[in-house]
Formats: sequence, structure tokens, C-alpha cells
Amino acid sequence: MANWKSELYCTAFNKEQLPPPAAYEIVFVGRSNVGKSTLINSLLGRRIAKVSSKPGKTRSINFYNVESGTMKFSLVDLPGYGYAARGRDERKSWWKLIDDYFREERPISYVVHLIDFRHGPLANDAELTEWLDGMGMPRLVVFTKGDKISPGRRKGQYNTIMRAGLDSVLPPFITSGINDAEMEKLRGGIEDVLREMIRLDAMENDQQ
Repeated sequence: MANWKSELYCTAFNKEQLPPPAAYEIVFVGRSNVGKSTLINSLLGRRIAKVSSKPGKTRSINFYNVESGTMKFSLVDLPGYGYAARGRDERKSWWKLIDDYFREERPISYVVHLIDFRHGPLANDAELTEWLDGMGMPRLVVFTKGDKISPGRRKGQYNTIMRAGLDSVLPPFITSGINDAEMEKLRGGIEDVLREMIRLDAMENDQQ
């Protein structure tokens, strides 16, 4: 599989700063401190997303151009949600920015929903899932911080989470954010889902 070539091409703090729709967009979203920036850096093979020890640091939507062989798409990094220390006004501002983005009729292919493997989906994850379901938005679930669970407990933890009910276009991936083999599998899964979404879009357009 070809390595991903990438560049940051836009940072938006409000609706007016969103770039014009271009390539297919794959949206990464997750709770604050879920390890999203670490995962994105590992996927892209470079320290391009800022990693902070303080949760809730990212307040913008970041757009990355990605090329993998002949495949081109935009990786869209949304700010983390659910950070308790944020005030009510900040949380409302977060939802407004995200809502503005999704309502812009952008070429969003699907959402990559990052969930902390140690805890499984929490209340804010369920809230986001319900909101995405309301828009009919498909999602790929990726578990982060898998290295925090001992190898002997991973299968049991995975099965427990899945029995509780979790929709994903592929079986969720377990990642630690620093494992090259895990990242290679995840890149392949992300590309496979994108190809399927492009195929379905083409079929729908042919029927119109």
C-alpha cells in the first residue's frame, strides 16, 4: 500500500473560514484527550497535528490534503468534544461550528469516530452517534489507547463493548496510535471504506 502524502491546507475557527468543497472528506471526531492528534500524526507519518497534554486545546477544524497512489481525499480533524472544564458558552460554540460544517453540503464521505478503548462509548459519544444517525452519516469506529489494556484482556473488552451495540461500517479497529502495523491496517480500512462510498455515490448518480 502506498504511503500517505499529506499537507495541512486550511484551519477554520468559524463558518466563514471553511474552505470551498473539493475532494471527498473523511472526518475524524472524538472526545477530548481520546488521542486523535496522535492517531492522525501516526496515520500521516509526520508530526503535523498538534499534540497537547491539556485536553480541549484544539478549537479549530483542520483540513489535510491526503494522497495515496491515485486516491486523493481530505482528512478533516474536528475539535474534541466533551471536555468538562469548558464553559457552557464554549460547548455551545463547539456544537455551532460542527453543525455549520456538516450543514454546508460538503462532500463528506463518512466519519471516523474515535473512542477510548478503556471506557467504550460514553454519554457524549452516544450523543454524537445519535446526532450523526439523524443525518444518515455512516461512520467507522476506531478504538484508541488499546495499549492501555493488557493483551489478555483486549478480546474480552472488545466483545463487551460490541455486545452493548455499536454500529460501524467495518469491525472497529483497535489502535495505540504508535504501532506501525496497526496504522497500516487502519489506512487500508479507511481507503476500502472510501472506495465503497465512492462506488455507492456513483450508483446513486446513475439512477438519477
